[in-house]
Amino acid sequence: MSQAIDSHTTSSGSSGSSGQPNPDRNADYMGIERGTRTYTRAVLAMLAAGLATFNGLYCTQALLPTMTEDLGITPTQSALTVSATTGMLALCIVPASILSEKFGRGRVLFISLSLAIVVGMILPLVPNITALILLRGLQGALLAGTPAVAMTWLSEEIHPKDIGHAMGIYIAGNTVGGLMGRMIPAGLLEVTHWQNALLGSSVAALIFGVVMVILLPRQRLFQPKKISLKHEVAAMVGHWKNPRLALLFATAFLGMGTFVSLYNYLGFRMIDQFGLSEVLVGAVFIMYLAGTWSSTQAAALRDKIGAGPTVIFLSITMIVSMAAMAINNLWVTLAALFIFTAAFFALHSSASGWIGIIATKDRAEASSMYLFCYYVGSSVIGWLSGFVFTHASWLAFIGWLLLLLLGVLSISASLAKLAKTTK
Repeated sequence: MSQAIDSHTTSSGSSGSSGQPNPDRNADYMGIERGTRTYTRAVLAMLAAGLATFNGLYCTQALLPTMTEDLGITPTQSALTVSATTGMLALCIVPASILSEKFGRGRVLFISLSLAIVVGMILPLVPNITALILLRGLQGALLAGTPAVAMTWLSEEIHPKDIGHAMGIYIAGNTVGGLMGRMIPAGLLEVTHWQNALLGSSVAALIFGVVMVILLPRQRLFQPKKISLKHEVAAMVGHWKNPRLALLFATAFLGMGTFVSLYNYLGFRMIDQFGLSEVLVGAVFIMYLAGTWSSTQAAALRDKIGAGPTVIFLSITMIVSMAAMAINNLWVTLAALFIFTAAFFALHSSASGWIGIIATKDRAEASSMYLFCYYVGSSVIGWLSGFVFTHASWLAFIGWLLLLLLGVLSISASLAKLAKTTK
């Protein structure tokens, strides 16, 4: 079926990316421009890809308190159903990106999502937490092809002046997908067991995956290349030698690690301290809509005040809102969570767009390295934070997350300084 997808042409309006350049394109063609029908199809396809991927990636997060009680395990163990997925996704992002250099972005997108959705359908059948963690790890490995390729697809195919806008919509799809990955199973918990709630989430991912396949345009600017381990390693090492890229990679690691840590364990506090039910805790994830809005506005903010001041402002906003969550009041916590979520996704959208601008060659390797750090941060820091949450007070937990965010602010300041000196 992937071959059929890649056989369509742009003029037909059918989807797919063959991994072959179009010999008939104009020499001065620089990419898909905003305002065209093809641009609309492209951003909607990537929106659907984000919805499907992040719906599957975080489908157990809202279920952690219920799984902890039902399976008789610790919060740290239940959180491994998230960390195993993000960890395996991180490990497989680079290989998936390399494969897309030879076989095409569209084919990797299709195969990655299809197999991950199949695994998602099997999740409700597993007998214990060990099997669930292992299967979630496999699902993460299969999902890796989507984020590894989506950012690169946009960087290659969208006109440079419109990359920020398109990337913002893709990140918005990530936020809504993450929201649905929490809200769908949390809502289903009211009427069924957590296993069936997982099945409902997988069905939603299937629908979004089909939409992506139908809408995705054929690539015109992709140039397939022979895979060489030596070249790939050299490309990634070269990206790390670029100070701005290295700092963006570090921002992804610390920022995402802090974000996932907060959302992994905030549900336990909502239940134990504020007395919320599981379904109300699931509703807290509606805060992701703040990120949906902010990620699409990040490009406008960057254009207005500059890339450097933008990341500094967003980092400070994350610190202030995180500190407010130390206050023992439900409404203050919710307001702070809303602001924190908006700031984080705006920062992620800004950093993602910046990667595509700074890395003028070997963009797939640059994007995959950014995402590798992003999901390693999610997995490793998200897991380590569980020990702080389990063995220390809530204030100590917030203090730990603030320490990580101070690292993000320091990196942002360095990025701003480098942005000035490289103009």
